[in-house]
Amino acid sequence: MQDKSNISLIISGLALAISLYALFGNKNENRFVKSNDKVYIPADPKAKNGIQEFKNQLENSPLTDPNINLDKTPKTTIAFSNDSHDFGNIEQDTENKYSFTFTNTGLEPLIIKNARGSCGCTVPNYPKDPIMPGKTGQIDVVYKPAKQKGNQTKTVTVSANTEPENTILKISANVNEPG
Repeated sequence: MQDKSNISLIISGLALAISLYALFGNKNENRFVKSNDKVYIPADPKAKNGIQEFKNQLENSPLTDPNINLDKTPKTTIAFSNDSHDFGNIEQDTENKYSFTFTNTGLEPLIIKNARGSCGCTVPNYPKDPIMPGKTGQIDVVYKPAKQKGNQTKTVTVSANTEPENTILKISANVNEPG
């Protein structure tokens, strides 16, 4: 039993060493492919034609399920009642909330993959379940300016199965010291 544990540790160590060498040992700067703020390591480190070649490699790989159709999520459309909100004059160290209301105006279920604020002071919360065609939802945003001062503009990037994939929402405020 002890021998099996030792063999497992050796195999794990070798796998870690190979992974680290693949990431850091080769000085070829073209080994990473960047697309939509995501970084991929292509199956072929010599791939130079970007994300399309990487997708082709995945689709043609014997390890990829042939029933998976990459990037074929049906597209839909989204309409926000407004894409910006001004909190006006607010004080430092306050919590300011606003909800952006949207409607799925397309014919397919709307799947919001992510919503992220431009900084840690802007935190969005979005629906995780699909929004059916014609239905509405909301993205709740909490803005906490901490010690920021003056005019501030922050964004929330909503990524969904829409074209284009990203929608930018903006919040703004004039942040004053408590007084």
